[in-house]
Amino acid sequence: MKNLKILSILLTVVGLLFTSCGEDLSVAPSTDINHRIIVTSEMNFENTISENGHIDFGDISKGVVSRTWTMPGGTDVSVIAQNGASTSSEEIIKGIFYKPGVYEVTLNQTFGGDVYPNDDSTEPINSRELDTTIVVTVLDSLRADIKLYYINDDGTTGAELVLADDAENELTASKSVRLTYTAVGEEDNVTWSSEGGKPASETTTLNEFDMRFNKLGSWDLDFLASRTRPRDADTISYEKIIKVIPSTEPVLLENVLGEDGKIVLQFSRDMDGTSLDPDDFTVRLENGGNTFNPTVASATIDSDEAINVVLELDGETLFSDDTAFISYTPGNMRTADLVDATAFTDAELTGFIFDNLLETTAYDYTLENSTSDDWPDVGWGGVWAMYNRDLISSEQARSGSNSLKVAMDANGGMIIQHSNNFTLESGKDYVVGMWIYVESGVANAPTGTQAPDIRLYSSNWAITDLVPTTFGTNLPIGEWFYRSVNFSSTFSGDVTWLIRGHNEFNPDPLTFYIDDIEIAERSIRP
Repeated sequence: MKNLKILSILLTVVGLLFTSCGEDLSVAPSTDINHRIIVTSEMNFENTISENGHIDFGDISKGVVSRTWTMPGGTDVSVIAQNGASTSSEEIIKGIFYKPGVYEVTLNQTFGGDVYPNDDSTEPINSRELDTTIVVTVLDSLRADIKLYYINDDGTTGAELVLADDAENELTASKSVRLTYTAVGEEDNVTWSSEGGKPASETTTLNEFDMRFNKLGSWDLDFLASRTRPRDADTISYEKIIKVIPSTEPVLLENVLGEDGKIVLQFSRDMDGTSLDPDDFTVRLENGGNTFNPTVASATIDSDEAINVVLELDGETLFSDDTAFISYTPGNMRTADLVDATAFTDAELTGFIFDNLLETTAYDYTLENSTSDDWPDVGWGGVWAMYNRDLISSEQARSGSNSLKVAMDANGGMIIQHSNNFTLESGKDYVVGMWIYVESGVANAPTGTQAPDIRLYSSNWAITDLVPTTFGTNLPIGEWFYRSVNFSSTFSGDVTWLIRGHNEFNPDPLTFYIDDIEIAERSIRP
């Protein structure tokens, strides 16, 4: 095992510009103006450092006759670099802290006369002596411990994997492992990486993360825990820790998707590209009462994702408003671990892979870069103000670390909008979609026109309201699902969505999460 320790303590050099009461402090202090001004090199970062790190403390007050800095805890805890002791009378000192904890550095000052104690003081106090306390937080060096577990068929955590180079813990193709970690030192986030995993890399704030392995072979695993300031990181790496072995389970067709006019068959594990024959597939397209039966020109493996078999149609294009049905007559198609695919008939298209227009805008469609302030209340008041304003949450996330948590009161509601815009074009057809995770609050929800829902309004009111989801007991609970709605734009320009949650007639609070919002242009069959 390689266990690499990275420690970098950055010190910002503080330039001290002395001004007080409109006078130039570069000259000798006068006896009638005395002003306390104290700075530190980490004052903009809450005086937080790593163990064995240092802070510069500066007394740039005017009119000081004498001073004493006192470091806390004895010389085994902190010292003044200039003399290795716990006290100093210098104007600027460098304090070194050896142990994690929260400490108080004190400064006692005697001035030549009555003193202005603060920057905004308009009158001096009737005293020539001041005591100042500066709180310093010393963080432990960042250290992490990781564990890996098998996942049982029912989704529960199984046996622990052996953590060692060349351990080659055997894992059946298409199965996942559960990655967990604990850390000291207040990490900002962690990154898990494995060339054989899906996803191959994930940065998250979650302490538990599942990674799927489809491709046969032995795979390394890398873990990085880091914090931005005070900068520190801990990296743990294992070589050949997971060995993916062939599966005896049948290969499953999990999704049928459309992308760029083609059909994408998404299987439960990596497929063997050499086993594909376009003649083994038949396709039927339906649109507006018309039926099309194009032949399949080619069947190939997606170069980025080997679970995807891409069917290109001969002389025909799959449009966004088509309904498609695909059948497979058993030929030679098999998985990369040599399991033959079974027949399927009229597998229906379940959705489309679009280019998300929001990716080129500042609209935070992934919720990874927002604060709750970036999703302000629109100000409708009344029932529409009855929700929790703490919107950005890491409790549930479909991708990344964050999602939008909507927690509406019983008989309440919500209306918010993002602070950034995107552009629509008149006459074009679009799809707007989002992933939703319902936590609670639908058991007693009314139906019909009084049912809770989430809908969108255009910020310039040129588009009618769009209703992606109505909440009821028919929805999945405790899992992510996708909802979308199609619309045609009647104007060109910059807009944003008003997201309106409606819970006015529900006797229970309703809590759900939104993640991975998308807007994409649709292709309509002429």
